[in-house]
Amino acid sequence: MSAPDANLTAAHAEVKAEITRTDTKTALLLAFVGAVLAGTWTVARDLPLTVPVVVVGGLGLALLVGAAGLLLWSVRPNLRGRHGFPLWATLTAEEIGAAVARDLAADIAGLSRLVVAKFTWLRRAVDLTLTGGALLIAAALLTLGGAA
Repeated sequence: MSAPDANLTAAHAEVKAEITRTDTKTALLLAFVGAVLAGTWTVARDLPLTVPVVVVGGLGLALLVGAAGLLLWSVRPNLRGRHGFPLWATLTAEEIGAAVARDLAADIAGLSRLVVAKFTWLRRAVDLTLTGGALLIAAALLTLGGAA
């Protein structure tokens, strides 16, 4: 294997590893958001809630639901893609070998764009989760403080 081929293979492996890392982070954050939503609902349904608490807490919950939506969007399969699984599913074994040998750089570029898109959605979901969590903490403090 020549040096350029080895470099392309290493770059391809790196991009695929980054997709895996991003999907793992997404799964963990989605589980966390789900647990916060479930826990908040469990605690809040038994408390006397004032209007400010409902407004602040409701906004926090809405942001967490939005974050969950972004997380699900980031891991949504793209069956229209030109690279990876959808392409390989349409080719014979011989065609796959030729496509990999010929288009490894194009596959790296396509997968890199996919990683950037996934990372962008994940970053936005983290921002919404932080903001939603802060609002839920504010709602809890309003509840504990007895604000009317």
